[in-house]
Amino acid sequence: METRTWERFVAVGDSFTEGLMDPSPDQPGAFAGWADRLAAYLAAHNAQAGAEFGYANLAIRGRLIADVAGPQVDAALELTPDLVSFCAGGNDCLRAKVSIDDVVDQLEDAVIRIKETGADVLLVTSPNVSESPIVGRVNPRMAEFTAGLWGVASRHECYVLDLWNLRPLRDPRMWAEDRIHFSPEGHARIAAQAAYTLGVSEDAESWREPLPAASPLSRWESLAADREWARTHLRPWIVRRIRGQSSGDGIAPKRPRIAPLTLEPEQGGERERGGEREQGDGHEPGGSTRPGPSAPA
Repeated sequence: METRTWERFVAVGDSFTEGLMDPSPDQPGAFAGWADRLAAYLAAHNAQAGAEFGYANLAIRGRLIADVAGPQVDAALELTPDLVSFCAGGNDCLRAKVSIDDVVDQLEDAVIRIKETGADVLLVTSPNVSESPIVGRVNPRMAEFTAGLWGVASRHECYVLDLWNLRPLRDPRMWAEDRIHFSPEGHARIAAQAAYTLGVSEDAESWREPLPAASPLSRWESLAADREWARTHLRPWIVRRIRGQSSGDGIAPKRPRIAPLTLEPEQGGERERGGEREQGDGHEPGGSTRPGPSAPA
């Protein structure tokens, strides 16, 4: 597919797209995830081409594929975008019972609706969480969903942001302390890969480079971190599941309308400082010592 200029970009999805656990540098209480960073790349690309650019982010944490393919896509199409990123399905894979075929079918229906308007679509695969001792058992579902997503992309000529094969994401430092969302560095790497995938960045190296080696935790440090994580993050998640609640209940989209963006493009790897990461090295209480799962509600 040829590189082109997009003037109206809309992101739909769940917490991965919203950027949960990645605080915005210019909006207190808000988040700036990979979609916001990708929008910065697109804005810079358009500025060089003398083209206008606007961006909306309709993603809400905890949403399932039906919520994204339905209401979110409805709202996105009302904004008449020429590029839509679609990142959902991971929450469905974490449910006790799920038909991956049904998830893929809903994804394809949404893609067809978007493509019929003339807009391009950027689909996002699941990350590979096979090394996670907690959710690694759902990795076969993630793989099945990713395979189905590639089929949809092939049939409808979509761009694909391939998180499955982005190996640096298997580093625990690419995940936030809750182990279920990406860290700022993880979001920066993903955005850089997305920009390269869309052809608005020529950088094909920095986002693929592994982080410098980190000192391993001792057994007792690891156990203490695991206990703190279970108390602070796992237990509330289980309680919400029992009560049928979602972390996104009552949450509205952070950018419901197309508007200009002021963020600057940020290359993956810029947060490293002398072999240590600005956002921590996995040794803080509750910090991850292993890759986290795909974002649950």
